[in-house]
Amino acid sequence: MNIVWLLVLMVFYNGVASNRGSTNVSTRPEFVNVGAVFSFNSIVGKVAKVAIEAAIEDVNSDPAVLGGTKMIVQMQDSNYSGFLGVVEALRFMEKDTVAIIGPENAVTAHIISHIANELQVPLLSFSVTDPTLSSLQFPFFVRTTQNDLHQMAAVAAMIDHYGWKEVIALYVDDDYGRNGIAALGDMLAERRCKISYKAPLVLDPNQSNITDLLVKVALTESRIIVLHAYAGWGPQVFTVAKYLGMMGTGYVWIATHWLTTQIDTNSPLPSSMMDDMQGVLTLRMYTPETELKRKFVSRWSNLTSGQTSKGKLGLNAYGLYAYDTVWLLAHAINAFFDQGGNISFSNDSRLTQLRRGDLNLDAMSIFNGGNLLLRNILQVNMTGITGPVKFTPDRNLIHPAFEIINVIGTGIRKIGYWSNYSGLSVVPPEYTKPPNRSSSNESLYGVIWPGQTTQKPRGWVFPNNGRNLKIGVPKRVSFREFVSYAEGNDMFTGYCIDVFTAALNMLPYAVPYKFIPFGDGVKNPTSTELVHKIQTGEFDGAIGDIAIITNLTRMADFTQPFIESGLVVVAPVRTTLNSNPWAFLRPFNPMMWGVTAAFFLIVGTVVWILEHRLNDDFRGPPKKQIVTILWFSFSTWFFAHRENTVSTLGRLVLIIWLFVVLIINSSYTASLTSILTVQQLSSSIKGLDTLLASNDPIGYQQGSFARGYLTGELNVDESRLVPLIMPDDYAKALKDGPQRGGVAAVIDERTYIELFLSSRCDFSIVGQEFTKTGWGFAFARDSPLSVDMSTAILKLSDNGDLRRIHDKWLISSSCASQGAKLQVDRLQLKSFWGLFVLCGSACFLALIIYFINMLRQFSKHYTEEVISAGSSTSARLQTFISFVDEKEEEVKSRSKRRQMERISNRSASEDESMYNSKRRHIDQSSSRMSLDNGNNA
Repeated sequence: MNIVWLLVLMVFYNGVASNRGSTNVSTRPEFVNVGAVFSFNSIVGKVAKVAIEAAIEDVNSDPAVLGGTKMIVQMQDSNYSGFLGVVEALRFMEKDTVAIIGPENAVTAHIISHIANELQVPLLSFSVTDPTLSSLQFPFFVRTTQNDLHQMAAVAAMIDHYGWKEVIALYVDDDYGRNGIAALGDMLAERRCKISYKAPLVLDPNQSNITDLLVKVALTESRIIVLHAYAGWGPQVFTVAKYLGMMGTGYVWIATHWLTTQIDTNSPLPSSMMDDMQGVLTLRMYTPETELKRKFVSRWSNLTSGQTSKGKLGLNAYGLYAYDTVWLLAHAINAFFDQGGNISFSNDSRLTQLRRGDLNLDAMSIFNGGNLLLRNILQVNMTGITGPVKFTPDRNLIHPAFEIINVIGTGIRKIGYWSNYSGLSVVPPEYTKPPNRSSSNESLYGVIWPGQTTQKPRGWVFPNNGRNLKIGVPKRVSFREFVSYAEGNDMFTGYCIDVFTAALNMLPYAVPYKFIPFGDGVKNPTSTELVHKIQTGEFDGAIGDIAIITNLTRMADFTQPFIESGLVVVAPVRTTLNSNPWAFLRPFNPMMWGVTAAFFLIVGTVVWILEHRLNDDFRGPPKKQIVTILWFSFSTWFFAHRENTVSTLGRLVLIIWLFVVLIINSSYTASLTSILTVQQLSSSIKGLDTLLASNDPIGYQQGSFARGYLTGELNVDESRLVPLIMPDDYAKALKDGPQRGGVAAVIDERTYIELFLSSRCDFSIVGQEFTKTGWGFAFARDSPLSVDMSTAILKLSDNGDLRRIHDKWLISSSCASQGAKLQVDRLQLKSFWGLFVLCGSACFLALIIYFINMLRQFSKHYTEEVISAGSSTSARLQTFISFVDEKEEEVKSRSKRRQMERISNRSASEDESMYNSKRRHIDQSSSRMSLDNGNNA
């Protein structure tokens, strides 16, 4: 359609310029032509005009920017007309224009982008946020403001933050509105939310159009309304909404950044207009508070003095982006000249072919340097009054962020920020810190919602159209304790009904509903057929004995289960005494027997080691010692060991072991007594496996999902399945058995079976429950009621009401718990492993202490002899083994004898030494006397 419009415009366009050949200009010309097209009197345009003029003045007054070249920007007023916007863009193409700033709206941008592509003239828009103007389709379109993809991501983050799941989109029905809402739908889908109703408005609506549309919106369920409109008439929607009572408690209005544009530009707004939008949330494009921005804001009042007779003209975010767009283009043109670019134009061969007509379209020329200038535009990296100005690889501005604003009283209040870097936050985005990727860390300040309330709205209500919710309830024939329908007074009673009504009473709002019976009253209706009625829209919900299984969850949403269930096998049983000749082995499982026997041997061996050197009962020939170990080990079971323990370590180990034996012995005795004396239930069917292995008929409850499970999941042949309805049918079929036309067992949900067994003690559940399901209430897909009812059911469980309702309807007798399983649980190792660890640790510790003591004694009594003998390592080891095998008294006695011998030898040596000393003394005296006598003579 855009291309068709372009062709039509070209037919009406009558160019007057003469045919031109190629035009070449010097590398650094005196001036460069730039065009700008937008509506001068629009809220965005009148601010942008002032900002662009200020930017042109600043650029041309700074010779360092363009090296002396002057930028001439010729601005044309499109006067709210897309047609005039395209015509003015065509005129620019006659005047050697290197770039165009604008247009203002997405509709015109789509058209002009085709012209820009053809003539290779970059088109820079500071106000078009339409995300569909992609670089692939329109390579010469450059968005110098924030993309609506980011704005809608911020809206989706807010909706998800407050826990809402459905929203209503109210939008203008043009490219800007449709494409923005499409982006919102994508962002909501990423957060498992959705747009439940789209409400498009005509491009220039009146009060009647708005009223008709808002009446339709009021009849829907959701109360979260996203308004994506234009600043010129957007406030009129709030005026009509207030008149219709849609600005009160329970509603949530989220306006895109058009509202802050209106507020910033025309502040202060009339009090009547502000009253109409109390509690509204809106967005504002975030620009950091820098020195450049503060200086420009301080200049704004001087720049706008005398610009309008209607009052002060405020500065909005689009004005900031318009100012930076001029500087962005100036830096790109400067880089273009630095790289040797020339401003030259050439004829478009396709337009030359149209020369024979009256349109003179060949007056428009292709900008030869368009691609080079476009590359330089996308490579600009500067700091403007909006912050860092740089493009991402997908040609969006870096660091997209928005302020979140709450309209309160006569002004606005900032409650937080959103950025794709840090998510929702109460502090401005800081790109120097690690990004926030966790939704749990996101936060906003408190909000004053419509109706002057601080309590977060629920976000949905039942449609105000006087219609009750249609709740389907099965007309059960059997097990009427769960659901019972009285034909006469059209009333339902039973366990499921009481749980449903109790949960409804827990909700903070009233739910209008009506029970609708489902079924013929002759046989039990299937849950699949009942839930399918929700999928087709005949019912809004369904309650009763509805198991939450995979097939049903594809058709509806379920609440939290209010009762657990699962398929079990019930079979006839007989009462017998256990007369198995090997029954005495049953108290322990094989692992328990093996570990116990091993510990008997381990403890006996440890005690023998600890007692061998001290106790004569643990000494003797090897054969006798082996018998002693075995005897001592197993006699402790009966506490009949006759060997005494004399070592401290041996007594410690034995005390701990006897304690372990006492516990094991007591447990064995108790279990064996139960096995041999208590009556046991026995059946030929031991569980699901034995039932499937046979070819016997299997009963199931008619209408239950058990049939589909048996045939689809367990591959049971349908010929084996027998449908049963009443509990008496169960009993008769089980008693008759396969031989008399009955069934070998019945497979049904535990909830039914427990009620069945409460008065029939000759049947029992055999084996284990082989599916895990629960019963829940079903509602239409994405119904908020399923979430609120789940919360209510959990509250009923917490306060005990759910148990009381269960006991009221499903109280069971003594038979209900009899023989839940036919096999007796055997004692397992995991029940005693703590005792074995304790005993093993004591044995290990005692052996460590014992061998350390042995080493000390060995070093004390044998080290000197081993060293003096100079024996080898094997000899030393043999000596140590012999030392350990010796009785401790013998070692001590031998050591004592050796000590006495050493003392005796030492005394003899001392006597001999004294005798020799005296002898030498006498001899020396005699010699001296003889010498003296000779001298005298």
